[in-house]
Amino acid sequence: MAESTPVCDFGWKAPAFRLPATDGKTYTLEELRGPNGTLVMFICNHCPYVQAILVRIVRDAADLARLGIASVAISSNDVATYPEDSFPRMKEVAEALRFPFPYLFDESQEVARAYGAVCTPDFFGFNRDLELQYRGRLDSSRKDAAPPDARRELFEAMKGVAETGRGPAHQIPSMGCSIKWKGD
Repeated sequence: MAESTPVCDFGWKAPAFRLPATDGKTYTLEELRGPNGTLVMFICNHCPYVQAILVRIVRDAADLARLGIASVAISSNDVATYPEDSFPRMKEVAEALRFPFPYLFDESQEVARAYGAVCTPDFFGFNRDLELQYRGRLDSSRKDAAPPDARRELFEAMKGVAETGRGPAHQIPSMGCSIKWKGD
């Protein structure tokens, strides 16, 4: 069932985390934060909403890095129920698409709960002080990718965050598959 993210809670502080990545390292939020902002993305391998935009996520993360915005992706789904989202499969996806950002595994689901993540994809755009400024969608894509000329909503919002420290007042929620919680 499709879920939508809540409205952006401007100024909400990013919770700290320490998680293993597909590159064999373990990262903290503090190590990953960018000089002009940080984009934390909750994604997974199996969700059609994520699959439809993975190439665009890679493109936008690379473009945002040039603006001093660091990006990180986190998978929090219950892998017992969704084996496609397992850590070995995460490694395969990250390598195949040459992720320009760490892909972290939140096996305990504590990080997803701390952030209030509800779906994949769920985007949290923070300014340089790790204050939330964007909780919207990547673009107008749904289960299928939007046209190639679709407005790059997340990129434009985070570009503004890099330049001014503030996100746009109007944001359209992201939509995707619900986080697959353990025990559900």
